[in-house]
Amino acid sequence: MENMIKKQASEKLLIIMMLTVTFSSMSILLFNFVLPLISEEFQLTNSQVSWVTSAYTLIYGIGTAIYGKLADRYKLKNLLTFGLILFSFASLLGFFSTSYWLLLVARCLQAAGAATIPATATLIPIRYFPIERRGTAMGTVFVGTALGSALGPVISALVVSVVDWRWLFCIPLFLLLTLPFYLKYLGDEEGADTDLDWLGGALLALTVTQVLLGVTSNAGWFIGGIVASLLFIIRIHSAKHPFVHPELFKNKKYSSNLVLAFLITGIGYSLFFLTPLFLADVQKLPTSLIGFAMVPAAAASAILNRQGGKLTDSKGTSYLFFLASSLLIVCFFLLSTLIDSNAWFIALFLIFGNVGQSFMMIVMSKSISITLPKENAGVGMGLLMMQNFISGSIAIGIYGRAVDIEASSSWNPFLQSSMGTIYSNIFFVLAILHVVILIVYKLKRNKILKD
Repeated sequence: MENMIKKQASEKLLIIMMLTVTFSSMSILLFNFVLPLISEEFQLTNSQVSWVTSAYTLIYGIGTAIYGKLADRYKLKNLLTFGLILFSFASLLGFFSTSYWLLLVARCLQAAGAATIPATATLIPIRYFPIERRGTAMGTVFVGTALGSALGPVISALVVSVVDWRWLFCIPLFLLLTLPFYLKYLGDEEGADTDLDWLGGALLALTVTQVLLGVTSNAGWFIGGIVASLLFIIRIHSAKHPFVHPELFKNKKYSSNLVLAFLITGIGYSLFFLTPLFLADVQKLPTSLIGFAMVPAAAASAILNRQGGKLTDSKGTSYLFFLASSLLIVCFFLLSTLIDSNAWFIALFLIFGNVGQSFMMIVMSKSISITLPKENAGVGMGLLMMQNFISGSIAIGIYGRAVDIEASSSWNPFLQSSMGTIYSNIFFVLAILHVVILIVYKLKRNKILKD
């Protein structure tokens, strides 16, 4: 009877976490579609107004690793309470903002609070669900990511069509309604009572900041990133209680899965970044319809994510990895070959890609979670979430430069049209990369089975 009650409480906690992740994912995307309105109101250049989203993403990415480390020591309910209250306060500040600097401060504070959510979302399945049910739990949480991606563009368009763009800041306030549930269902578990290496955390944040600035702004930032990373390595080897234990990176299973997740995330970002571009350039869709063309794929991911989690629990992570890779290969090949097809067909192709990428997130999260010792679970999963943002930012920089290249010929022998050649070439290369990754993964798995 007691086990049944605990199971029901865990399921309720999972649903609340899924809803929280939905609002968190939406908050990243909501302002992407109103940047022209903000730029016009405050008389800003494109580079200036881009900081509304760039600063948010930067702080959000770094914060996931820092909160992950804090979760190894402090109660999850306390971290979430702090994060959600800060997120809500910042949203109110943004709603009443009358100047650009106040808007930017509000977005930065929003990110600092919201970063608790992905850190916690990856730890709840680890702490409250056994390994044999962890994939299903993670799949349920990632439903929130898909829902947020689907609803973000639609809600943003609906809100600004009726009221001022500042009302977008009111949407995250609904997260306060989840606090009583977290206080009820989250336990009082605390980690080891050790000193926190704030200097190590600061050096990690500095490294990530300069790397991302090198990608998005000026390559000269990479020099500072290299120096900061060397100082971070020295720090974690010399500190008594380092921010990240060096032994964590000596864990070959963890390190190899982290590298694999980095590559897969970077490839997957092509679906989110390139799709709006080629829908406008090749399909000639108006801006108002581009977001709606991407909704079916996000909706399909939301519906199928939990099933993907169940598959990895019942048939193993390798099975879901092969399925996800196959879906992504099919998606990229179809996009490359039929780039000029009717927009409805493109929306159908994107379903394969989005579902495949969502399944990959489940596979990588579960694969990495089972390689981590309990005392490093928080920072280990936090680093996974952080590197996803780094990988995405680097990938966007590469894709952005690639799109600017004039493609005179197609690399895909099956492409019959001259329209969208550069997009076709990019998707063709990504399809080949996923084939290579699938082959390497299979060879590595066969070697492990033989050993």
